[in-house]
Formats: sequence, structure tokens, C-alpha cells
Amino acid sequence: MAGSPARGRPPFIGLTGGIAAGKSEALAALERLGAATLSTDAVVHELLATDELRDMLVDRLGRDVAPDGRVDRGAVAAAVFERAEDRTWLEGALWPRVGERIAAWRESLERRDPPPAAAVVEVPLLFESGIEGLFDHTVAVVAAEEVRSRRAGERGHAALESRTSRQLDQREKSRRADFVVRNDGDLAELELEMSRLLANIDR
Repeated sequence: MAGSPARGRPPFIGLTGGIAAGKSEALAALERLGAATLSTDAVVHELLATDELRDMLVDRLGRDVAPDGRVDRGAVAAAVFERAEDRTWLEGALWPRVGERIAAWRESLERRDPPPAAAVVEVPLLFESGIEGLFDHTVAVVAAEEVRSRRAGERGHAALESRTSRQLDQREKSRRADFVVRNDGDLAELELEMSRLLANIDR
């Protein structure tokens, strides 16, 4: 466990899980339960909409990644998927900026009265990016493989195996996380599990 939060600060929680395990639904449930929440995917979307990142991507990867002056995330993913050096460069460009946004967001929470029940950041590559030490606690949302495959198919995603090639498997995420939440059922069951989680988090 990374450690307990400082007195007066809400617990700072890193939330992760495999594709289609239910990370986003878990984040939404925590928000309904009184937590302040932030999605790093949403932060990345915002960053990729800036002129600074667009220009950096065009310089590195070519104009095809921003054909109409706006970054095409699919084109960026295709461009870096097979080239480890470009993928490393992209992560080096994005993650420090994402970290700055997270720090600013967390600082803003200290001015809330009353404070939130917790401050939760959804980070799909939490352990893979090596930032788990930033958090007081880490949580992995997991689901049975057949459930994840069904959900992925319902959302029109490609084969789960190809989309998870860069992620740790669920067993490893579970081993590294402080808390593990199973999400094989419906949203009501998930919200109940997240309520239990908040009750058990150190304050």
C-alpha cells in the first residue's frame, strides 16, 4: 500500500483495470457516492486538442495524424503501434502534461468545503506507466474474460487480445493493487462494491 493520506486531505486513489472490465463505470459510481473523479483518457483528449500537441505530433509523425488541423487519435495510434521509439516519444510528451493536470486538479480539491469522500483518478496504464507511487491507494477493477469479451464486442471493439497487448494481465494488476473489485454483474452491484471500497479506505 502506498500510504495513508495526509490529515485533512481526501484519500488519493488510482483506479485501473483491463479493457471492458468496467473502469469508467466504477469511476462514475464513485462520483455518485461523493468522490471527486478524473479520467486521464479525458485529459489526454484535451491535450491532443491543443495546438502545441498537434504541432508536435505533426512534426514527429507527419500530417496524416492531423489531416484537417485536428488530431486524429486513430491515426496516431496506428502510427505508433508498431514503432516502439515513437510510442515512447508520445508517452514522454503526454505523461508529464497529464501529471501536471492531475496535480493541479488535486490541489483544487483542497479548497472544497466539504471535501470529497475521495479523489479518484482513472489511469488505464497505471502500473505500466509506473506512477502508482503517486497515490495513497490503488484499485484494480477486474471481470471474467468472457464478460470482458462480451462487453468489448457490444461496444464494437476489435479483438480483446490485440487491444490489451501493452497492458499487464488482470492477475498482475490484481497482485499489484491495494484493492481489487470484481465487476461481473450489473451497475447496481458495482456501485455497492464501490461503496464498500470507500468505507474501507483509510482516511
